[in-house]
Amino acid sequence: MDAIQRAWELENSVKLVDPHRDALYNYDAAEQKVIQDEKPWKKDPNHFKNVRISAVALLKMVMHARSGGSLEVMGLMQGKIAGDTFIVTDAFPLPVEGTETRVNASEEANEYVVQYLQLCRDNGRLDNAVGWYHSHPGYGCWLSGIDVTTQMTQQTFQDPFLAVVIDPDRTISAGKVEIGAFRTYPENYKPAAGHGGEDYQSIPLAKIEDFGAHASQYYSLEISHYKSSLDTHLLELLWNKYWVSTLSQNPLFTNRDYSTKQIMDLSQKIRIAEKAVSTNSRGPHMATRPGGKDTQLEKVVRDGSKIAGEEVIGLLAGEVKGKLFSQIEVKENEIAPT
Repeated sequence: MDAIQRAWELENSVKLVDPHRDALYNYDAAEQKVIQDEKPWKKDPNHFKNVRISAVALLKMVMHARSGGSLEVMGLMQGKIAGDTFIVTDAFPLPVEGTETRVNASEEANEYVVQYLQLCRDNGRLDNAVGWYHSHPGYGCWLSGIDVTTQMTQQTFQDPFLAVVIDPDRTISAGKVEIGAFRTYPENYKPAAGHGGEDYQSIPLAKIEDFGAHASQYYSLEISHYKSSLDTHLLELLWNKYWVSTLSQNPLFTNRDYSTKQIMDLSQKIRIAEKAVSTNSRGPHMATRPGGKDTQLEKVVRDGSKIAGEEVIGLLAGEVKGKLFSQIEVKENEIAPT
């Protein structure tokens, strides 16, 4: 199990920092007040560029996102600011009502946040709430129109504030946490051309319009993960729960609805691309944008390769578990008293 935990940390680039003093967990209230008074993010909408998330907070968010199944869940992150970086030290879930497309924070959730943070301060944990996270089950890490409005509101009244999105379905399929961190631009702000360009990600057809309509209203931050000596025991406890859940599941069965939707969505994209090719005299080059980036057919191929790769990973995981536990069962039968 230790080897599997180390593999998970390696896959998600979790790095050990300052093992003797655990400096990232030291909260300096005076330093944070100076930063709040200066408000450098007001002068530069792109001031924040990085996010460092503790392994404990990451695991908590992933487990919470997975517990929601096909429904969106929501929570808050605690931490501090250091230069152009958000440092997330912990996270906690919120009692909110979720659907397959949105989460609704009630008055009860707001009261819960106030009480939780007050209890933390009473116990010597002074970390502020520095952001919120929620899940996008099966449709990638980006901000919808509702998410953009929510984040803009938070940045207006509670800045500095961060938005994090986790896709639990793609996390299970890929074996690596699918996560994104975002900040919105001020209203009527026009970012420089080509600034904050996103890495390509597969967006379901049903979500493409919402994705494209708001993509210029926010930008993504670089995410890295860390752990410290203070995390060791908590991480072991959380990992035992996470590992049992992972061990008892097969990605192909756990994610069968997600996989089916992905294949159906891909078939629709193929039909659209095929129709465009047959009706356009430019043939396969019909969807080429200036600069030759990501033609429609290239995107379909990339989506298909991604789905095939995830299915192969699921098959291999099932084979490994089958071999492992069938051998254990055989050995137990061999040594069982007659």
